[in-house]
Amino acid sequence: MSGKKLAIVDDDAAVRQALIWLLDGQGYQVSGFESAEEFLATGPDISFNGLIVDLRMSGMSGIMLLERLAGLEYCPPAIMLTAHGDVPHAVAAIKLGALDFMEKPFDDEVLLARVDNMLQQDEANRASHARRQRVGGLLAQLTEREKEVMQLILLGKLNKQIAEDLSISMKTVEVHRSRVFEKMGVKSAVELAGLLAASQADSGGSRSDGH
Repeated sequence: MSGKKLAIVDDDAAVRQALIWLLDGQGYQVSGFESAEEFLATGPDISFNGLIVDLRMSGMSGIMLLERLAGLEYCPPAIMLTAHGDVPHAVAAIKLGALDFMEKPFDDEVLLARVDNMLQQDEANRASHARRQRVGGLLAQLTEREKEVMQLILLGKLNKQIAEDLSISMKTVEVHRSRVFEKMGVKSAVELAGLLAASQADSGGSRSDGH
């Protein structure tokens, strides 16, 4: 995992520097931010592979930061830190995509193990995001009529049935079917269904997608 980018968002300078030192020693590229506002001022930069965020900070809280990031196209996974852990905040953090909720002071080895898990999740999330983007781009190439034909293909209808449903000729259905398969990069209705099902599964399983 060497070379991965991590962001530390914590208004406690001592904790922030300790985390930077610890993680930098593991080969990570670490950036520190003393507030959520400072982090957001960077863009925010979603190229970070993981975030370590303090729950209670002056100004915007860690929960508020995750709420803001949840609206992004892709949101890196996060670990929430706090000196005042409680169940409601933990549940709120997890719902917003935090992978873990750790109380200060924390054990270095435990934190490093959870950071490794967070980075593995980021890889999986980014792969899912890329697949969704690819399928979305393919679907955008279809005309409205091709989308109508595709939906009927997915329902298992034959060309003759599609022609009747849409009041077009069999030949026209064949042309549209061929174009749908070509634009979606598939060779059969089964392959088309599998492609779309995988994309829907990615959408449902990847929040910290950033979503």
